Amino acid sequence: MVTNARLQVIGILVLGVFLLPTMTTAQQLALTLMPVPASVQSGTGSLRVDSSFSVALSGHTEPRLDRAVARFLRQLARQTALPLSLKPVKAAKATLVVQTDHASKEIQEVGEDESYVLEVGANGAKLTAPTVLGTLRGLQTFLQLVDVSPDGFAAPSVTIQDKPRFPWRGLMIDSARHFIPLEVIRRNLDGMEAIKMNVFHWHLSENQGFRVESKKFPKLHEMGSDDLYYTQDEMRELIAYARDRGIRVVPEFDMPGHSTAWFVGHPELASGKGPYEIERKWGIFDAAMDPTSEKVYKFLDEFIGGMVRIFTDHFFHIGGDEVNGKEWDANPKIQTFMKTHGIKNNQALQAYFSERVQRLVVKHGKAVVGWDEVLVPGVPKDIVIQSWRGQASLAQAAKQSYRGILSNGYYLDLGWPAARHYAVDPMDGAAASLSPEEKQRILGGEACMWAEYVNPENLDSRIWPRTAAIADRLWSLQEVRDPASMYARLDFVSARLEWLGLAHRTYYHRMLQRIAGPAPPAEFAALRTLADLVEPVKDYTRSQTAPAEATSLTPMNRVVDAIPLESDAGRHFGELVNQFLASACRDAATEARLRAQFTVWRENDAKLQPLAQRSFLVKEVAATSQDLSALGTAGLAALDAIAKAQPAPDAWKAQQLAIIEQLKKPKAQLLLMPAPAVQKLIEAAASGGACAAPKP
Repeated sequence: MVTNARLQVIGILVLGVFLLPTMTTAQQLALTLMPVPASVQSGTGSLRVDSSFSVALSGHTEPRLDRAVARFLRQLARQTALPLSLKPVKAAKATLVVQTDHASKEIQEVGEDESYVLEVGANGAKLTAPTVLGTLRGLQTFLQLVDVSPDGFAAPSVTIQDKPRFPWRGLMIDSARHFIPLEVIRRNLDGMEAIKMNVFHWHLSENQGFRVESKKFPKLHEMGSDDLYYTQDEMRELIAYARDRGIRVVPEFDMPGHSTAWFVGHPELASGKGPYEIERKWGIFDAAMDPTSEKVYKFLDEFIGGMVRIFTDHFFHIGGDEVNGKEWDANPKIQTFMKTHGIKNNQALQAYFSERVQRLVVKHGKAVVGWDEVLVPGVPKDIVIQSWRGQASLAQAAKQSYRGILSNGYYLDLGWPAARHYAVDPMDGAAASLSPEEKQRILGGEACMWAEYVNPENLDSRIWPRTAAIADRLWSLQEVRDPASMYARLDFVSARLEWLGLAHRTYYHRMLQRIAGPAPPAEFAALRTLADLVEPVKDYTRSQTAPAEATSLTPMNRVVDAIPLESDAGRHFGELVNQFLASACRDAATEARLRAQFTVWRENDAKLQPLAQRSFLVKEVAATSQDLSALGTAGLAALDAIAKAQPAPDAWKAQQLAIIEQLKKPKAQLLLMPAPAVQKLIEAAASGGACAAPKP
């Protein structure tokens, strides 16, 4: 049921982007909250935040709460530059009193209470939560409320009652294809805490690397990792680091496929003859574990037994996806086993393997998470299905009494804009028609960062800020889904995430400097202008359009590696064009801004060409630079045609649209993002002076 208060905040958030000039300070600050709380009621005035700001703990206390408050104060000091004392004070003297009723579980569980109430008034603030987890979430909301005001830093007077819609709000990072150092993982956990995500899914084994130290089977990491792996002590420290932030850590060891790195040191596990080497290329490979070998299950029993002593979470991910079965088909022993046991095909053989491994995981006190393929008749009901196929697959699992989490629509590596991820909801589609009991089995979702084209330098930019939009979808009410409001809040949160040490914006300039070399300021500015307006090709077309086959050793030093996956400049330009068209092309100020922008684009290539002659990495994007110049010329022509207030000739329209179609085609694996918006202007010019607003 949606309360009046909830409807009020939904309405504010949907309309807020358009009403900012007339809104109160408190309402404007509330617009920055991400995720959107379940209920927001604005009060009068604001709470001043200065160097005397202090926090007191009441009710339940524990060292994790002390560390959380110290971390909160350090973050508040960073974003305000105020000298704050980290020492606790008595409640009577505190600016913010934190009341926690009782402890959270020693080992965090799915569905623990994360609710909180935050009351901010002119004379102080109080955060009340049943559990430590709720306190952690409420502290992050308070940080988002604090901003600069005419009288200093302040938080608006507000009462927030909040809890998440889904109990599983995750981020998967693939550390196997490209090794990701712990300091990078840690700062991404800090980002997860800031936006209230609570599951870190750690993909630790692949064809390209086995990234975990095994005491029992040291050849796994000694021979399968290129000496790039996490020690057991490092993993324990990271799990403790995550727990401090209210984040569970779920490990994934992919099997029976995606497993070549296992076989480098232990070929006896494989279905083929070998020998095996760490894979350097990307894709689906033939190597797979032998599902018919008892030695494999004995090995996995001991391996899983060792890992569950490190990874304390209740869930253990076994992968289970994308086995092509070629090694199974070519192995006479496996074929004989299948005939003897009545196993009709490779799908049934994988089901046999999954069922055996699931029994091992359960034996060691854990529950299995697996990709869609592990859902076969007879698997234990405690299994959680992670769906890359979509809501229909989730719904099918829920109807069979299985819990599930959605990742379809949340694959960050596909390069989709935040709005497209934001539009995906675990309860949409087939899931919407489930019974209330069945809907409870859909636990939430996970953003997935697969690492074929990711390394420690650009990882942050591939995850942030778009993951905050997914976090918003998984925490906030289903009705809160306006993309304009989401982008307004996303811009704010993106800047705040920098204070945590995330490099999703700062990395960009550094990588472009490497590409340019010692370039004069004007030439570097021209490169930046071009780079700001392009995005990498989408979905899986990058591997299909690469100038040479990429491997795990290919340097990521090209423009396509440096640019963000979503162009803010391209998006803002599209919004500007829509604003101009919505005015029936009569907004002179917006027209002037468009003309200025087109003129810069038209002249940009001439400024960039000297740099392209000196840098092979800039030379690769020379054709795209020329396209940007042509796009500027086309945009100016469209504005000139619109200014005539009469329909442009059909021949002109056809010629201009043909140019745009050519400019839309990717070059150097880059897409010129403003091209569709310029196409709108050309079509408006052909419609004459009416210049009708574009269809939504």
